[in-house]
Amino acid sequence: MFKSILVPIDLADTDLARPAIATAATLSQAMNGSVRLLNVLPMTPVMLAEYVPADFDTQQRQTSEEALSIVARESGIEPSRISYVVRQGGIYHEILEEAAGMKADLIVMTSHRPAMRTYFLGSNAGHVVRYAKCSVLVVRH
Repeated sequence: MFKSILVPIDLADTDLARPAIATAATLSQAMNGSVRLLNVLPMTPVMLAEYVPADFDTQQRQTSEEALSIVARESGIEPSRISYVVRQGGIYHEILEEAAGMKADLIVMTSHRPAMRTYFLGSNAGHVVRYAKCSVLVVRH
């Protein structure tokens, strides 16, 4: 049922992602599926562009890919069944684009407990749940 699972990860807080990775690992093993880890880098604001090195975005992407490779190795998922990708842009938009591009059957993501501000502004998890074309499992930390 869930052959292709996407797990968005915030590399600034990998502890928060552990429950989602564990859930995806269990589901992918049970369904003989694959898992793709995703990290979304924010766009460098134009106002800051002149203050950062010319290859800042490239360095950020490389660092994120290295961190994702470590997370993938430590996930316990067979190397042949796990992949990772780094995208750049708006978080929920890039999650939805990656899910559509890989034809994901399921997105597994963690979310903080709702705070008052998320009831009014919405959260990334909330946007993904509302607009994803596939099933979404939100795992509470």
